[in-house]
Amino acid sequence: MFEKAIQTVAGYTRAIHSISRNFGSTEVQRGAATLFFVNQEGYALTCKHVAQWLTQADQINQNYHSFQSQSASLGGSQRSSLAKKLGLASDKVSETRVTFVDCVDRIENIKFTFHPTYDLALIKFEGFEKTLFTNTPVFKENHQDIHPGAMLCRLGFPFPEFNNYQLNNQKQMLEWNSTGTVRSPRFPIDGMLTRFLGDKTGKVYGMEMSTPGLRGQSGGPLFDASGKVCGMQSRTKHLHLGFDIEEKAIIAHGKAKKVNDYAFIHLGECIHVSVIKEFLTENKVSFEEE
Repeated sequence: MFEKAIQTVAGYTRAIHSISRNFGSTEVQRGAATLFFVNQEGYALTCKHVAQWLTQADQINQNYHSFQSQSASLGGSQRSSLAKKLGLASDKVSETRVTFVDCVDRIENIKFTFHPTYDLALIKFEGFEKTLFTNTPVFKENHQDIHPGAMLCRLGFPFPEFNNYQLNNQKQMLEWNSTGTVRSPRFPIDGMLTRFLGDKTGKVYGMEMSTPGLRGQSGGPLFDASGKVCGMQSRTKHLHLGFDIEEKAIIAHGKAKKVNDYAFIHLGECIHVSVIKEFLTENKVSFEEE
């Protein structure tokens, strides 16, 4: 049903990869999110919470670099005092690196524009000479044609498999490298539009899906079988179903056991295409609709 649509949408949907570690730890944590380009001018869309996370990365790294430069000649107790002063602790991220996969050939600057109300943000890549995405989206023009019961699909990059990074023990810094796996496979997930989401004024700003948006798919497009963009994956909520099982006696693998189970349904929430188009128009960003 979505085979051709996924091929089309994959042309402009891209991964954001991140690596991070807590203060003093050698364990590197991988993360991912999604963006999709709007036009050939370098404008892309993602979630506001993703964009805010990207802007925080610079602040985190600047703080860690400050610690490194100030602590170079300090002893153990003085280093500990400085770390405490700068808010560095073993349970907090002290360093993070971000890369935009197959977006543009080079980046001199990135500008962010946040939607004042909803989980939506614009990213503007600057200083590139060549784009690495192959096409741009077509947004659904008549969004009133979208009704509950419609089958829609999301595309993004959960389950990160990239490993092109290392911890430089000499410099005590995270680094990207040219070895290892650079990309993670894209992952689609379909679902039925169950309900529309409205704010306190009654404005419809989102759509609820019968299946979850997976971690790493935040910022990815929501599209129909023809490949037209109908929205953007934002978050997943978890509703308690009330089918609770407590101390239920069962036989498992030949042994008597008592189990507990609390059932939830996981529903994806997407930003509505009408809100996206309004946001693009307000910021004078060109886009195609049909």
